[in-house]
Amino acid sequence: MILITGGAGFIGSNLINSLLSKNSSDIVSVDHKNFINQSYFINKKFSRILPAELNIFLKKNKKKIKTVVHLGAITSTTERNVKLIIENNLELSIFLWNWCEKNKKRLIYASSAATYGDGSNSFDDNESDDYLSKLVPLNLYGWSKHIFDRLILKKKKKPSQLVGLKFFNVYGPNEFHKSEMKSVILKIYEKVSNNLQVKLFKSHNVKFKDGEQLRDFIYVKDVISILEWFLDNPKINGLYNVGTGKPRSFNDIAKSIFKNTNKATSLKYINTPPKIRKQYQYYTKANIKKLRDSGYKKSFFSLEEGIKDYIREYLRKI
Repeated sequence: MILITGGAGFIGSNLINSLLSKNSSDIVSVDHKNFINQSYFINKKFSRILPAELNIFLKKNKKKIKTVVHLGAITSTTERNVKLIIENNLELSIFLWNWCEKNKKRLIYASSAATYGDGSNSFDDNESDDYLSKLVPLNLYGWSKHIFDRLILKKKKKPSQLVGLKFFNVYGPNEFHKSEMKSVILKIYEKVSNNLQVKLFKSHNVKFKDGEQLRDFIYVKDVISILEWFLDNPKINGLYNVGTGKPRSFNDIAKSIFKNTNKATSLKYINTPPKIRKQYQYYTKANIKKLRDSGYKKSFFSLEEGIKDYIREYLRKI
């Protein structure tokens, strides 16, 4: 049995759909009732429980559960409710880690590239405490992930498999519910498809021209492929970056979306709101050498390939 927290969310629903398409059995999704969106799933051949039922479920199914994939979290980078972040991103993660360690179960969990802060200390999935101590996340969400990474890596006892995945900028199907945290790809597509002008943030950094801010964007299909690879390789452990290693600009995104929607380019640069300027990342690039050295050999969708697939195979069919 695979227990997936955040199963009704963006990455979780894509993982469940992929596992179901491969006829995987005994999948249990944990999520809040108001997040359960039936339209995200290819079928309903899996079980669901609410977070309030998790403790009892774990006790009753201790022998059946083999792996916990912990994706559930408050993912907003602008969330300022410390209590909410601690309860959802730290206390739940620690509880699941303790349960997996005690019962010798596998744990694959979502960390984040937000742990790297402004990137001044590089984007290396280095597990040493000396390196991790130098990272300064720019928001509560990033701090919550960073604290959990450091906490469990210091522990001598481990679950039977322990993998932390530092997701970079993920985009793709099933992200409509994410509101302001939707990918910039979906936000731009929604503007373009409604014949509205696309507005990108100006650069307030002399090293970058307007729209040339660079991020490592990864298509969710590649994320799922990596997750399933770790599920298939129970002896591999560690903290890993999940990105393409090839940062691309917001201008590149806009250009690709205009091309795939056959719309004329309508683009304007606006000032980045002062309240988020100090938290704004101008450059991210996943170092994926560790992932490659561990044996993951599949190629990634290019930005153009991912956007084309997302628009033509999903967004245009909605």
